[in-house]
Amino acid sequence: MSDSTVGFYGAIEPFDDFSKIVDPAVYRPLPDDWWIGLTDVTRSTAAIANGRYKQVNMAGAAAISAVMNALVSREFPFVFGGDGTSFAVSGDDKAVAEDALARTATWVAGELDLDLRIAMVPVEAVRAAGHDVRVGRFSASQEVSYAMFSGHGLEWAEAAMKDGRFAIAATTPDKRPDLTGLSCRWQPMPARRGCILSLLVSPGPDIDDAVFSDIVGEILDITGGSERDGNPLPEAGPRFRWPPAGIDAEVRAMNDGRSMVRRKIRIWLESIFALVLDKTGVTFGGFDPVTYRADLSANSDFRKFDDALRMTIDCDTALVQRIEARLAEAAKAGLVRYGLHQQEEALMTCIVPSVQARDHMHFLDGADGGYARAAIMLKDMQVGAASLNR
Repeated sequence: MSDSTVGFYGAIEPFDDFSKIVDPAVYRPLPDDWWIGLTDVTRSTAAIANGRYKQVNMAGAAAISAVMNALVSREFPFVFGGDGTSFAVSGDDKAVAEDALARTATWVAGELDLDLRIAMVPVEAVRAAGHDVRVGRFSASQEVSYAMFSGHGLEWAEAAMKDGRFAIAATTPDKRPDLTGLSCRWQPMPARRGCILSLLVSPGPDIDDAVFSDIVGEILDITGGSERDGNPLPEAGPRFRWPPAGIDAEVRAMNDGRSMVRRKIRIWLESIFALVLDKTGVTFGGFDPVTYRADLSANSDFRKFDDALRMTIDCDTALVQRIEARLAEAAKAGLVRYGLHQQEEALMTCIVPSVQARDHMHFLDGADGGYARAAIMLKDMQVGAASLNR
């Protein structure tokens, strides 16, 4: 297998204008020998109803962290979906990624008491089913880019996984994933403009890609009129708070040989230290809290595209009404299926390999079910349309 195939994703030129997600020119087809990895928290709706959405988000992000650490410095495309994730790796990296997924599923079951469904789907199988997987790289900031997917292949792969195809079994409890850098210390971030809107928009059945792209473009035009395109984080980033949120989940992710109590004390001390530096404006050991908070905001993935438009945005009532009115009109014409959910706060789960570097990543979702609840509405719309067509 050639090095050019292994390094395929790293060679893609990023684009920095999010409206280009509807431009086919920014996407490249995945090589035939690549594999798609998928995860999904089963019964996530029940977990959310029990107030466990931070754990659900942690389970979704854990697979990204595990595969990232297993592949060391190799770049690979991925997208965080709230209660799951999708990614792609070369054939050379398939075995390593599969092992990381198996370890992650075991960790999620043992430490978070959730069931993580996992699968690896060959790109060749996607194309044999009449779909494609194309990937582009959007520069959220100068330091971080996120993968965008098109071609409807991820949709097909996810459906196949949920049908029980291409499944991977969890490994034994003694085999833990390397989740270094995975954290969720930030408190939920309240809406500053009215509400946090979780939005999913996917194409209707048999709709031409160009038609769907036009509708996505219209939604982006609507949200583009809001401050910072609706980013729920202030430009300077959120303030440090103490005690840190999500500490129990992060403690369970650590694998440094220390007891649970000592891990928790370590996180408390690190959080207090960061708070003091932030309050005083002092830098230490290459960590500048002001720069870190600004990068945190710029590096967030509050909008993305993976065969569907996903957004977690801060909206006022008028903006929500405009978005919903346009989508309802398009759905009535059979052009799109959509789901949305309004809540008061946003949640953030992070991968921070080093606080001295500026390439830390931050995954946003709504704090009251977010993407998972929006997906329920979208699924109900699909079922309703199928019933009408019988």
